[in-house]
Amino acid sequence: MLLEDASAEFPSEFHDFFERHYAELGRLAHLLTGEADAADDLAADALTAIWHRWDRVRRADHPLAYARGVVTNMARNRIRGAVRERRRVALFWTRHSDRTDDPDVAAVVDVRVALDRLPFRKRACVVLRHAFDLSEKDTALALGISVGTVKSQTSKALAELERTLNGRATEELAGRRN
Repeated sequence: MLLEDASAEFPSEFHDFFERHYAELGRLAHLLTGEADAADDLAADALTAIWHRWDRVRRADHPLAYARGVVTNMARNRIRGAVRERRRVALFWTRHSDRTDDPDVAAVVDVRVALDRLPFRKRACVVLRHAFDLSEKDTALALGISVGTVKSQTSKALAELERTLNGRATEELAGRRN
């Protein structure tokens, strides 16, 4: 292990903390991510981050709780990154064709212009929910926001689109879903 090679450089207090809690933090990372290989890396990365703040961490009331929080945050970031990457791959590398034989070009242009006028979050919610057919939960994960925010942003965006398009294309865009 890396710490054993440099054990003379580490204060014995941190070395003891490492020895007592590394396996537990690795199990926590494994349970959070479901990835055995990533668990050791996350635990080691968390302990490295803790080592850099050891002066503060050792004075905390619950250093182990702090360490668990670091592992949890790192696992969350890893999962979010993996979800975003999967979404990008799925969005850009799908093998089926989304082309229609005789598209209504004017309507498509109107919808695109109306979408461009929406603030980014509202536009992203509408596009992910309705154009890519993601669930509210998947949309929330992809954007790093809550499901409630997805619901409210999508609802507000559809209302703005309806006003902009005079109700012409929002039924098509939303596919008459509620």
